[in-house]
Amino acid sequence: MSKPQRHHDEGRASGTGPLPTPPEVTPEQRDEQRRFCGRLVDQTLLQGPNRRLKELSLLFAVMRDFLRGFRALHFVGPCITVFGSARFKEDHPYYQKAREVGAAIARRGFTVMTGGGPGIMEAANRGAYEAGGRSVGCNIELPFEQHHNPYLHRWVTMKYFFVRKVLLTKYSYGFVIMPGGFGTLDEMFEALTLIQTKKIRNFPVVVVGREFWGQLRGLVDDMVKNGTISPGDLDLILWTDDVEEAAGHLVHIGATQFGLTCEEPPHSSVWLGEKGI
Repeated sequence: MSKPQRHHDEGRASGTGPLPTPPEVTPEQRDEQRRFCGRLVDQTLLQGPNRRLKELSLLFAVMRDFLRGFRALHFVGPCITVFGSARFKEDHPYYQKAREVGAAIARRGFTVMTGGGPGIMEAANRGAYEAGGRSVGCNIELPFEQHHNPYLHRWVTMKYFFVRKVLLTKYSYGFVIMPGGFGTLDEMFEALTLIQTKKIRNFPVVVVGREFWGQLRGLVDDMVKNGTISPGDLDLILWTDDVEEAAGHLVHIGATQFGLTCEEPPHSSVWLGEKGI
């Protein structure tokens, strides 16, 4: 008993006080956690070791998620993925800006891909849809329902967040980062990390919203000053509010680096149960 007492006293001496006693978990709370994990398979996968058969079933579930995504998105054509917040409403300036971005990308022959939900995602898809371009979404199952937006020619809903992020990268030849929250930052820096570490080629990354991302840009500059990234890494990002500049940069890099054209995507095979866009 002396060891716990010593920690207790040290805590009081340092001014932090004793550690709080964890609340007791009731059987009802455990049952709710099991039900929640059953609904959201990411929880089951990430909560720690499971029984061997459960781990095997999770492995097959991940494979099934990938397979569904591959079949749904294989024929969508070269995509530009637009990331941004789901919380902006139709009357918000950032929604309107994303709508303009989606239209500009579509007019240049690219397919606009988003996470398929509301807000910035809906706006970018809507811009492409209304401009006569191709519009696709890769949605995610959440504890609260997130329905796909109505401006999609093709969509698929994934169970696993990491599978969704792989698909949003796999079919994309460039990324547009609109104002957003944690999820947008996660997607942005994952793309930049993959480019920086040469896991993928130097895909163009355009950050739209100079005022919104001002402090983030300052942070990136501080990373260079402190040596945590190289000065050349700054060239990976175009910061702009100009829609035409953003779209032109995406097309220029895509055309010169990947030899992309504005041709229609390849046709699917009905014999294999594939669906074109």
